[in-house]
Formats: sequence, C-alpha cells, structure tokens
Amino acid sequence: MKDKKKVLLLGPAHPFRGGIADTQNYLAQNLNTFGHETHVYTFTTQYPKLLFPGKTQFSNENAPDNLNIKRKIHSFNPFNWIEVARSINRLKPDYVIFRYWTPFLALCWCGIARRINKNIKKIGLVDNWIPHEIKFWDKTLTRLFSKRMDGFASLSKAVGDQISSDNPQLPLWKGFHPIADKLPQAISKEKARMVLGWPKDKKIVLFFGLIRKYKGLDLLIEAFSQVPLNHSDVILAIVGEAYEPSEKYTRLIRKYKLGERVICDFNYANTQKSTFVFCAADVVAQTYISATQSGVTPLAYYYKTPLLVSDLPGLKTPILEDHTGMVTKIDPKKIAESIQKILRDETRLNFQDSFQKVEKKYSWKSFGQSLMDFMAKL
Repeated sequence: MKDKKKVLLLGPAHPFRGGIADTQNYLAQNLNTFGHETHVYTFTTQYPKLLFPGKTQFSNENAPDNLNIKRKIHSFNPFNWIEVARSINRLKPDYVIFRYWTPFLALCWCGIARRINKNIKKIGLVDNWIPHEIKFWDKTLTRLFSKRMDGFASLSKAVGDQISSDNPQLPLWKGFHPIADKLPQAISKEKARMVLGWPKDKKIVLFFGLIRKYKGLDLLIEAFSQVPLNHSDVILAIVGEAYEPSEKYTRLIRKYKLGERVICDFNYANTQKSTFVFCAADVVAQTYISATQSGVTPLAYYYKTPLLVSDLPGLKTPILEDHTGMVTKIDPKKIAESIQKILRDETRLNFQDSFQKVEKKYSWKSFGQSLMDFMAKL
C-alpha cells in the first residue's frame, strides 16, 4: 500500500514491560519505517495494584528509539475514557488499533471506541480471545468489545479461528507472531553459560517467561523424575517471574529430589538476560496445558534454539510447519521421553537449517505490511 496513513496504537508500551508491550513498540517502529505517521497511547494506570500479581508493571530498560508514546489511558476510570476519545478525534487518525488480550480491558476499550468519530476505522489486534483462566463474565465483556470494532487481526491462526467462530460477519486477518529484529545478537553457548554461571558440560532445558498455572511448569518438573530423565544429568533452568507462589514449584523440586538438577531464577528477565538464557539453552520447553500462541516461540526462533511444545494447535502449528522442534503429549512421562529425543545432538543440528529458512516468513516487515493492507480494505 503506497498511501501513507496516520495510525494510532492503544495498549501497553514503554515504560510498561512484558511481551505485549515489546511487540507494541516493535509494531509502531515498523509502521514508521513504511513512512506512516504512527502514534502510541499507553496507560497511566494499567492494572490496579491489588490485581497485578507481579513485582512491578514497569520496565527498567531505555525507551525505544523514535517512537511517539504518550501515557494517556486509565484502564478503569470512565471519565478518562471520554478525554482519551476526544484526544483521538483531535488527532484524526485513519486507524486506531486496540490491543486486546484480556476481558478486563473490554469496558475501557468500549468506552473509548464508542466516542471515536465513525470515519476512523477501529481494529482489534488480539493476543488472547479466550482467557487462560476463564471467568463467567468473560464472554459478555468480549462480546461488547466485538460490537465496537470494524475488524480484527490476530497473532496466530488459533486465535483467529476463535474470533471468526464468534464473529463470522466481521473482517479478520489471521496473522502470526513476528520474530523481533531489534534484539541483541546471539552469543556462543559457552560465553552465555559463563555469564550465567550455568554448567558448561550439561544439556540444559529452559523454561522461560512469566510463570502461571496454565503453562504446565509442574508437569515439566515432574518429567525430570520420570524415565529416562530420572537417571540423566540433564538440567532444567527455570527463568521467569512467578505469578503464583514460587513455593509451589520449589516443593515439587524437593519432592522429586531434583535440587541439584534444577536452576531456579524467579525473576523477570530483561532483554539482555533473555539473550543469555536462550543462547545458553539446548532446548526451550513449553509444556503448556492451554495456549493459542506464545511470545516465547519467536524468541527461540531468533536465537535458533529448538522448541519442545505441547500438543496444542496454537503451539504446535508453527513447529510442525517449520521443523523447528518437536511436539509432546501433555503428560510427564511423554515429556521426559520427548526431551531425551530432542536433546540428541544429531536431532538438534537438523533444526538449525530450518531456523535459517523462516526468518523472512515471520518478519515484522511482512507483518506490518499485511496488517496495513488488511486495514486498507475495511
């Protein structure tokens, strides 16, 4: 699309932390490279402190370059929504992209969207359509949000299928989760392990990201007590802030007598630390119980670290299509057997050529252009 447009992104962005905020920053930067005039409105208040399970909502990293980010949105103050809508109408964007990953935001987005001028197109960019931890009011809130949108885009086919099932009449682009192109370059496994203090001569399986019940870390820990892993020297490295009591997992580690084979780092990993742990690992394990996509996958792709994922459509589809890892049943014994298979040197080497082939397929340039082409047709 040759016409330059004015695009406004609503959702988390710097100074907020996390995968959704990071991808919001990347999307804005990417649209700028096409020559579009891109603006970002993020939150003054995203979650009430009582509802946020982590240590902080904010990043300690520098602001991304050349982005026009303004903190304007209070997620649960209706009077603020009126002012935000007025600001949007004064800005006169061609498109407003509402980032949607939780029904908690539905009323906020509806309160803003209903007051935006009708000639401004409203698009929901959806990370999660059905929450991982379902509440009885979720469907009602998501339905309210749907009624205010002119179209939807997703970051996976699985999420897109869920959206189309509920909204067959609305335009939809089933996208993909792009691979970040502004991350630190990979370093050698030896250097990464030296920086982290991890064993140099062991195979290491990485569990990475915020720790929540649906991610199945308990199954992965139990797998290390099962044949054939129970008598191996394979190490499990857990890196990520726990959004539930970390004692739940340390108790399991003690129960299965895995203290010498599990590295626990229950802290949020910034960009630099993420580079170290992905480069240090032999395999990234995503033994999730439920999922429609994961931001961990493109990180593993960027650092060319093979993945072992649960047999769930949102996780296994890219892995099977791209030959970048293996799929396992959601069962500790099956997980143990799959880890042994994927850790074979000849198996892991086969995945490296596959990573080289998919870099352009999941580029931010491709994502941004496809999204703009989709919105142009609304």
